[in-house]
Amino acid sequence: MSVRLVCTVVLLVRCVSAGAVEPTISWTWFPVQEPAGTPRGKIEFDRACAVCHGTGPDRPGTASLQVKYQGKLPALLEERTDLTPAAVRYFIRNGVAMMPRFRKTELSDPQVDAIARYLGRSGSGS
Repeated sequence: MSVRLVCTVVLLVRCVSAGAVEPTISWTWFPVQEPAGTPRGKIEFDRACAVCHGTGPDRPGTASLQVKYQGKLPALLEERTDLTPAAVRYFIRNGVAMMPRFRKTELSDPQVDAIARYLGRSGSGS
């Protein structure tokens, strides 16, 4: 089964089950309330990336990586230990598969850098 098909099915199931007329996944700032002392990279990831790459059955980025890696690598980006900041920056700015690229007007360089440091350090960076 293709990654596109899996993501489409996930989106359709979520829309139908929620009774939504419009797609429920689109990129926008995701509202988050983080405890004091939360690393900036985690905050930026939760605001901008978790809508697709977070936990739960309705996250198309996680679902597509689960199909792609078949358990050989974690589908959750925050559990990965093989990501480098440079790779994360590249994927954010250039997109990959169904993931669109994010322009500097959508995510600033400092926001991208914070996410890249966070994921590039296996979720332990700032």
